[in-house]
Amino acid sequence: MPLTVHLPALQVDWETLLTVNLPTLLFVVIGVPLVLVGYIVGFDILVRRLPKRSQPSVRPWVWVAPAIFFVGLILVYPMIGTIVRSLFDRHGDGFVGLGNFVRLLTDQGILIVLRNNLLWLLLYPGLVLLFGLLLAVLSDRVKYEKPVKSLIFMPMAISFVAMAIIWQFMYYYRPPDVPQTGTLNAILVNLFHGQPITWIQDSRFNNFALIFIGVWGATGFAMVILSAALKGIPAELLEAARVDGANERTIFRRIILPLMMPTIVVVGTTMVIFALKAFDVVYVMTAGNYNTDILARRMYSELYNAGNYANASALAVVLLLAVVPVLIFNLRQFRAVEARR
Repeated sequence: MPLTVHLPALQVDWETLLTVNLPTLLFVVIGVPLVLVGYIVGFDILVRRLPKRSQPSVRPWVWVAPAIFFVGLILVYPMIGTIVRSLFDRHGDGFVGLGNFVRLLTDQGILIVLRNNLLWLLLYPGLVLLFGLLLAVLSDRVKYEKPVKSLIFMPMAISFVAMAIIWQFMYYYRPPDVPQTGTLNAILVNLFHGQPITWIQDSRFNNFALIFIGVWGATGFAMVILSAALKGIPAELLEAARVDGANERTIFRRIILPLMMPTIVVVGTTMVIFALKAFDVVYVMTAGNYNTDILARRMYSELYNAGNYANASALAVVLLLAVVPVLIFNLRQFRAVEARR
């Protein structure tokens, strides 16, 4: 049977919320907009008093500064706090330096976690790109292109939690002597006369089964982006290649693929970031059991189950160090693509 994770119901005491937190609520609803309006009007007056040569260079910073402030408050400050917290013990009293990282990386269980993350990094982006590119090329040639693309993109419109719940029914296992209600096992038993498989519990299949859920959800996204890049290739260039005697395979390999490569790289690096941040599917389907744990879910377990803020912070820093280089590379590739347009 599939492992079901029950999330606690959210109960809100509205009377307490409105009485105890009323000043805070009023400040957020009324005060914050007033502060922003005052900031914009005040600084606009100050900018107008500057020399006219300086106004064009100063004015954009007036509008960008609040966004930079909130990004720093919401992202940069917690990031620095997490890095600092990872250097202390679980109680936050004693400085241990890199001790938390050494302990995590020498833990026997972390090898399975790193292996699973490596599987996600290798298979998830590659399969998403493969299916996305294939569907982008094929859907470009069908008569009802828009409805077909809408159907393929539909899984991307739902959350990964919902995807996992849907695929629980697909992977559902029942003993061999009873009718199978899980779609895959029903096909396996009724059409191929095989034995039902415990897709989620069997360590030979479960990681691949979880990765496929993510691939199913993200393929539509990759298809849409790659299809837009495909349509950006001049039709005259393709026609000229056909006139010169090039077949479709040669055109795809020598013309279409090189011209689409910057977009493919951007989509691929984005999928790498998604793979490193994978959490929802593993949490809902297995909660990290059956040798399916990954870094993000292990971090959640250390924080909320074990109450070990030091280990959780160390895992968060490891994820950060893995994501940031890919993110920087992705931004550079995106700028390169925009510069070519």
